[in-house]
Amino acid sequence: MSEIQAERRSAVVFGARNLGRAVIEKLVGDGWAVAGVARSQSTLEGVSAAGALALTADVTDPSSVYAVLEQAAAAHGGVQLVLNAASAYGGERSGPFGGGPIAEANPDDFDSWAAAPARSAFSFLSASGRFALHQGPPATLVQVTGGSSRRAMPGRGLWSAGAFGVRAITNAAALELRPHGIQVALLIVDAGIQPLDQTVRAGSRPEALADPRRIADAVLFLANQDARAATHELQLTPLAENWTP
Repeated sequence: MSEIQAERRSAVVFGARNLGRAVIEKLVGDGWAVAGVARSQSTLEGVSAAGALALTADVTDPSSVYAVLEQAAAAHGGVQLVLNAASAYGGERSGPFGGGPIAEANPDDFDSWAAAPARSAFSFLSASGRFALHQGPPATLVQVTGGSSRRAMPGRGLWSAGAFGVRAITNAAALELRPHGIQVALLIVDAGIQPLDQTVRAGSRPEALADPRRIADAVLFLANQDARAATHELQLTPLAENWTP
């Protein structure tokens, strides 16, 4: 472990409500200095209650992402881990769930289901990549996505298009930043994520939902890697959920 890792490490978590909150709690419990980024006041209050610095930013705006990373670095002496667990779909999504059949979808459906997540990943990786290059290694950037980044499904082609875009952008960023000692990883959660309060929607099987606290363990695993063992894509699938190689 490097000297900077031996000291108190710092992380910034974008999207601090459910999965992000679980990651914040995990990192704080492991001794990290953490900043949680959100837009709603209730979520920010939860960040503070978890022992993290609460900051506001828009993950779809690269300048906003970069500014909040600078704030966190100023408060904690640098940033070694940046996670994007924020929802890529701000506000109401157009059309049926997943975008609907391609022959029936319209440009608004495409923008909300396909363009929005790719834009969010681009904004996050562009700004955090520039920040990490300016700061210097070690740094780990983690982008979260779902199982739609691995396969298309009827009626959900637009959603898959967005997730495929997230995967492509993240893979490209990993290739570009590897030579600089900066790790970029795509964390694929191939399942629904159970709320932290353990509530489950009617008709859902709890055992087929991913536990956000176990996902947080995976984030810490990625953060604890070094230059001689870097993972660039990690997939998590509950045993009770369908899995296709």
